[in-house]
Amino acid sequence: MSKILKRTISSQWFQGFVYRFIRMYATTYRFSVENEDEWMSHLKNGGRVLLCVWHQQFFSAIRYFKNYHKYAPGLMISRSADGDLIAGVASRTGWRPARGSSSRGGKTAMMEVISHIKETGLGAHILDGPTGPIGKVKAGAISIALATDAVIVPFYVSADRAWYFNSWDRFCIPKPFAKVTLRYDQMIHLDTPADESEFETLRQHLEDTMISELRLPEKL
Repeated sequence: MSKILKRTISSQWFQGFVYRFIRMYATTYRFSVENEDEWMSHLKNGGRVLLCVWHQQFFSAIRYFKNYHKYAPGLMISRSADGDLIAGVASRTGWRPARGSSSRGGKTAMMEVISHIKETGLGAHILDGPTGPIGKVKAGAISIALATDAVIVPFYVSADRAWYFNSWDRFCIPKPFAKVTLRYDQMIHLDTPADESEFETLRQHLEDTMISELRLPEKL
């Protein structure tokens, strides 16, 4: 990526343009939300919640997630040029980016998200980001949920018509006027693991719960 392109992506005006474009574009969706009440009730009653999604599907939720801005939720985002853009959009949505990933600055960013969730009650985690492999739940989500005593709430986005990029995650963007559904799964309560084996069992359970909701070519 050229220096000029990196500077453009990192610029405030470009990030503001992308944010406004996403909001405008998303108004074309026939959008519906399912199973939100349970975890929202848990949050409003003092519980903590970590929303989890595959990298493939987060785009379609950006506009709707503006509804949660009063909680100032925390979210880990990589220290890359693409991450600069995502962080700029997220902050304009009312979310609080913590910059880092498993390959760079991850521990510091994770501690920032943990602190933020303890304060506000709400955060989110992109499970297989920033570079995959697709459908692989990394340890961060489990670590964050355990450290904050948060329930994990998986969510999925489906569309009746969409484009799928030829990228590692088969990134999904619904087509204009598509019927788009944001569906929250049941809350997952975690017991503190006694050892690494039990931790891995928790991680694998989350992966097994969510893997069927990936939109892969053979499933379309």
